[in-house]
Amino acid sequence: MRIIFMGTPEFAVASLQKLVENKYDVVAVVTMPDKPVGRHHDTLQASPVKQYAVGQGIPVLQPERLKDEAFLEELRSYRADLQVVVAFRMLPEVVWAMPPMGTFNLHAALLPQYRGAAPINWAVINGETETGVTTFFLDHDIDTGRIIHRVAAPVADTDTVGDVYDRLMNLGADLVLKTIDDISVGRVETIDQRSVLDDSIVELKPAPKLSRENTQIRWHELTVKSAYDFIRGLSPYPGAWTTLRTADGKETQLKVFFAEKDIENGAGAADNESSAAPAQHIHALSVSHSSLAVHLRDGILRLTDIQLAGKRRMAALDFLRGAHLEGALLVET
Repeated sequence: MRIIFMGTPEFAVASLQKLVENKYDVVAVVTMPDKPVGRHHDTLQASPVKQYAVGQGIPVLQPERLKDEAFLEELRSYRADLQVVVAFRMLPEVVWAMPPMGTFNLHAALLPQYRGAAPINWAVINGETETGVTTFFLDHDIDTGRIIHRVAAPVADTDTVGDVYDRLMNLGADLVLKTIDDISVGRVETIDQRSVLDDSIVELKPAPKLSRENTQIRWHELTVKSAYDFIRGLSPYPGAWTTLRTADGKETQLKVFFAEKDIENGAGAADNESSAAPAQHIHALSVSHSSLAVHLRDGILRLTDIQLAGKRRMAALDFLRGAHLEGALLVET
């Protein structure tokens, strides 16, 4: 069986490596064009998938446009029986319909839940105790094709998205291998996602792309538990952020990577609206020897792992040794 693999980030490398180590005939890899990096964007950086493929001597295709005829002609020239997609981009029909055995995708969630670009983040943000990986055949819409296999994985209350990412990356690589094995011998019975919806799900939870807007901590909307989940669902990347205003009125971005719940401590301080800026929510912040404590409506959240703009990430204990935060507030805009 001749396979073309499509993917870009580290998450996809584990699946590609699994295929190579199990002697599958990966005839080519398709990945994103090299990305400009550096202060002046004058250095090109290859994707993790490209770096691995080059090291294995696998041909690499990096199209700017997936409908470009030159790319399509080159893709056809490899005469692939099957295409495998892991963390790549939306494919046009002319690409996913090309191989005779079809094209399947590995998605880092239990479809039909968490369709979208950031399924691992949103599962943790929403406080899920279980997520998983799904393989499915591609069709015209994003993440809606017929399910081949699903495997569940636990999410602990202390897991960050980094922890779950690593777990699903390895679980997903095994599932890719199983899916190819089953397809190769005609042992696949797919499930329509609509039947899963009809049988068990009341509400679909989306997984939209992360942005500066949806990674800001909206303290006034959150309980201690939901704020705690929001923070760990964005740790270590890209990091949940808020604005720290010191007593002298200076403001700076503060990223939070981990926190501790203190619901038993009783109700937190109520939000105070700033009369000078009615669109802002102002939140009390108290300082102890080891943490910054945010007062929410049902208790206190202690910020223990933080990073100020332009500074390195550090434990709050280390940060507070040299900080003067009396009278500081957290400001939402």
